[in-house]
Amino acid sequence: MDKFTTVTGVAAPMPLINIDTDMIIPKLFLKTIKRSGLGVNLFDEMRYDDDRNERPEFVLNKPAYRNAEILVAGENFGCGSSREHAPWAIKDFGIKVVIAPSFADIFFNNCFKNGILPIALPQEDVDILMKDAERGANARMTVDLEKQEITTSDGQTVAFEVDAFKKHCLIEGLDDIGQTMSKEASISTFESKAAQERPWV
Repeated sequence: MDKFTTVTGVAAPMPLINIDTDMIIPKLFLKTIKRSGLGVNLFDEMRYDDDRNERPEFVLNKPAYRNAEILVAGENFGCGSSREHAPWAIKDFGIKVVIAPSFADIFFNNCFKNGILPIALPQEDVDILMKDAERGANARMTVDLEKQEITTSDGQTVAFEVDAFKKHCLIEGLDDIGQTMSKEASISTFESKAAQERPWV
């Protein structure tokens, strides 16, 4: 998993509430266990019509937001089924930060495990960021995980909270496997000692 420090990029506004995981990545695309290749199907039913043509009115199809790295959304983002493909699709598209007033718990935790920073903020702060995002490609936000600050395109700052351990894992680029491998020396020492004390095992 890549280390997360600071993201400066375009923020896409998606002022919808209750965006569930089936909206993020429809069940049709859950057959794969690969984390790559799902970005093209992110928000598939909203992005494409029945003939697989892009819907020009959808935010991520607009030229200003095609390379968005930040998503500003409504409350209860990521509700619905607990499919890990949802953060996989978001990450594969190129979005590294999702900002909303609230998140579904499983989706929220899955984001951290996949290198995405989900930020829950009071509605009034989300409104400020949503308005800034609506300005288009010239309005670039900066999300600084170390400082726990979001800076709008006009220099306004919004502070956010994040669990200290989850912050550490993102900054160090540690997913669940990475966390285990960081203890490799201790694990090897334990196994060697156990083999000497219990050679019959």
